[in-house]
Amino acid sequence: MIPLMHDFEGETVLVVGGGPVGARKARRFAAEARVVVLSPEFADRSFADAEKVRAAPTPEQAQAWVERTDPALVVAATDDPALNDAFSAAAEAHGALVNRADDHGDQSFGNVVVPATVRDDPVTLAIATGGRAPALSKHLRERFESEFDNAGLMAALVGDLREDLRDRGVPPSERRDAVRLVVRSREVWKALDSGRSNGEQVARDVIGELPGDQT
Repeated sequence: MIPLMHDFEGETVLVVGGGPVGARKARRFAAEARVVVLSPEFADRSFADAEKVRAAPTPEQAQAWVERTDPALVVAATDDPALNDAFSAAAEAHGALVNRADDHGDQSFGNVVVPATVRDDPVTLAIATGGRAPALSKHLRERFESEFDNAGLMAALVGDLREDLRDRGVPPSERRDAVRLVVRSREVWKALDSGRSNGEQVARDVIGELPGDQT
């Protein structure tokens, strides 16, 4: 599978199943998409801002529910394989993406895998093991959070640095070298613990004198 970033703003995600897995999926997508959760009952978990629809659809009713909600993605998260099959088929017929919560690594079940995610805007890291090793995904996510704290600040810093160097007329190859020095510098990463301005100063020290700094 090829990893892609998908924008769900203004789209609907239909989650079929109100158990703990359905609640987790609803929370994942509710920050960006309109989420509708379809289930005869709901777990005592947070569903964020999702719309909860209490119903017990049969496999024969899957197509009608998909057409009614017009989702960009259908998440089949029930403990009934036949019902999951029906909603997956209805989603594909409707042109929607499919995520099967009962996949367990069999990618033929659906065409979307929801990875373990670390987000520190504008940086997003997604980790997937094809459903075979969720514990490894979690471990790698926790390691990234620990070892690369302030990744968002670093991205903003080097983004502004690239623009500054370009405005100063620094050749592209030298700009690339300067940015590499900064992102690979332990001193800059450590300085960001004290805030953006401290990180910027250490980054300048790492790079050295820039064109235009002389008076």
